[in-house]
Amino acid sequence: MSRSSWWGSRLRQFRAYLRAKVADGERAELTTWLTPDQLAVFDGMHVADKRHGLDVVETLRAEGVTDPDLLMAGLLHDAGKGPDVGLWPRVAWSLGEKYGDWIPASTRRLPGFRRALDRLRDHAELSAALASQAGCSRRTVELIRNQADPVDPEAGRLLLHADEAN
Repeated sequence: MSRSSWWGSRLRQFRAYLRAKVADGERAELTTWLTPDQLAVFDGMHVADKRHGLDVVETLRAEGVTDPDLLMAGLLHDAGKGPDVGLWPRVAWSLGEKYGDWIPASTRRLPGFRRALDRLRDHAELSAALASQAGCSRRTVELIRNQADPVDPEAGRLLLHADEAN
């Protein structure tokens, strides 16, 4: 990814974080395909991660995906970030991914950053654990766990693509 497209993508994510909302109808529709425990995981997410998950599912469906395991993974793949990881730790994390670990390392001393950065670092495993506890399939859990480096060549690639597109 070129530097300008990376910055453009991050600016889009920044704006999306600030504008994130989930309509009542979108939340209500989830009750038609999630168990109460899975819905509780969704409800425990930050609104920006809820919006992102819904957008990932929409992207997957637009690609013709009907696989319930993959759709569930798309919806809940960021649940481990929790409800309180704020914008600025996310910015520091993202800059660290692009420019080096020294950026998040230097911000760890700021109030609230240490825990938030740890959650961002570990969110795939945390999300997988939450999905497992909520009764998601083993396949969904593995798709979530391996979201950044897919081991499922088809479904994992689709999830990664939809995640990066949103």
